Amino acid sequence: MDALWEAESSAIRWLQGGGDWLAYPLEAVTFLGSQGVIIVLLAAVFWSVHAGLGARLFVAVIASAVVNNLFKSVSYGPRPYWFDAQVTGYSHHSGFGMPSGHSQAAVVTYGYLAARSGRRSLLWAAVAVIALVAFSRIYLGVHFFSDVVVGLLLGGAILWAVLRYEDRVLAWWCSLDTVRWVSYLLAFALVPCLAATAWQFGLRGDWAVPAAEWIGATPADPAGHTLAGLYTTCGALLGGIWGFTLLHRRGWYSAEGTITARVARFALGISVVVLILVVEQVLFRDLTGFTTAPVAFAVYGAVAFWATYGAPQMFVRSGLATRPEEPAETEDSDRTASEDTPGESPEQSTGDGFKGADQT
Repeated sequence: MDALWEAESSAIRWLQGGGDWLAYPLEAVTFLGSQGVIIVLLAAVFWSVHAGLGARLFVAVIASAVVNNLFKSVSYGPRPYWFDAQVTGYSHHSGFGMPSGHSQAAVVTYGYLAARSGRRSLLWAAVAVIALVAFSRIYLGVHFFSDVVVGLLLGGAILWAVLRYEDRVLAWWCSLDTVRWVSYLLAFALVPCLAATAWQFGLRGDWAVPAAEWIGATPADPAGHTLAGLYTTCGALLGGIWGFTLLHRRGWYSAEGTITARVARFALGISVVVLILVVEQVLFRDLTGFTTAPVAFAVYGAVAFWATYGAPQMFVRSGLATRPEEPAETEDSDRTASEDTPGESPEQSTGDGFKGADQT
């Protein structure tokens, strides 16, 4: 791999040779694939636009993030500015680089929204955003070309699988009894963490940063930081799906409402998310590397559970949101009861249901 990385580093140095002028706009572009921006987007869609669409998008994005961090945890791929001191890293990361998480997340997030919109213009807009995010990761020196290509391919494969199989998987999940869905969910969240931990502390336990080959600014413990990233996403997967499942069994909720109600829901919900993350920073700021992993698992599990269950329940109880309306007991409603309506539970909001009036 060193020969490939050397060739790619040369190409990145050539791209960066024109000066810093392009770095500034690309630093803004790259945020479109960042964890923070996508978390805010997921929350906004679920709380304030369309609950069914937001729930499906959340599961797709978080599952993709688990896959990405699992690949990172076993690949041990450097970033260009770690490998080559002549490459400028315009942003700095503590975890491994293969595959590109920003590129993969952009494909799944914007590709899913564009596909569900049914609008050709939004599809081309999504392609443009994905291409810009991918290019920004290379130009900014934080990913090799190969990292980005693998990220795009993984994202495309996950997006295809989600669009093709989500209805079947959702119907199966909703048919499970409590013991089974809890058992499956714990397995989905814990097995990747345990497997990656065994890989890093067992088979790769003697690994150290190859200082002779990686001559750039390599962080002290990239393996530990990468593993912590996997624990973070697995915790979010556990808390999120747990919350969605409980919310569905308690009647779901509707993201419809006035503009004032939608804005209030988002402001209130995101303020609690920020509060949880601030408390984490205050209490655990001295932790580094792998020691942050169990804390991240618990914290992001709590954040996701709040976002997918706690916040919607509070919205309904406070009058900022309602449960989906039950069809009236009339002859006309009996004929139309099978039609999709805005604000339905996720298993009802399938296919064209995402194109209804609730999606704005």
